[in-house]
Amino acid sequence: MVKINSLIDGYKRFHKKFFIDDNKTYKELFENGQSPKTLVISCSDSRADPSIILDTDPGDIFVIRNIANLVPPYEEDDTTCHGTSAAIEYAVNYLKVENIIVLGHSQCGGIDAMVNETVDENKNFSFIDKWVQIAKKAKENAQLKTLGPDQNIACLCEKEAIKLSLANLESFPFIKNKMKKNEISLHGWYFSLEDGSIEIIN
Repeated sequence: MVKINSLIDGYKRFHKKFFIDDNKTYKELFENGQSPKTLVISCSDSRADPSIILDTDPGDIFVIRNIANLVPPYEEDDTTCHGTSAAIEYAVNYLKVENIIVLGHSQCGGIDAMVNETVDENKNFSFIDKWVQIAKKAKENAQLKTLGPDQNIACLCEKEAIKLSLANLESFPFIKNKMKKNEISLHGWYFSLEDGSIEIIN
């Protein structure tokens, strides 16, 4: 387990690399601002960090991380907080990203909890329970498919959830409009924790 002192040491290595040895990267980002061309929507799982998986530098990608890399459908209701939707709006309308990648992964705890209903009743997971219901249709779709020899229902649901999030992205009017003009493209990727492979999900 990483202890706090290890994180402080990590910060020191980061600071030396980007602010002492070669300060060009952050100097440019500070002076010119960020202009990433790709938005990555990924899971908060500590094993599935998109910056590590995609080997990117600071400023390369704009990242949204949440439970199970889910995208809620577009809603005009402005009386509640919509953190993921707000970040999508910022990336698309302000940063003008040209690609959106929904990056799912195997062994997703959020999907597993929904599929197998493994949430501990003695604990309060009201936020998680409500959030993963976004993927309820993905669970239903997965249950209709035939399982392969190396598959389980959670694995299928993880992939179906990526498809669902891609469909929900298209429900945002500003994304749909940009897609019609070929100004933005959507991608679904599935990362395997077992062998490190990435599967394209259409």
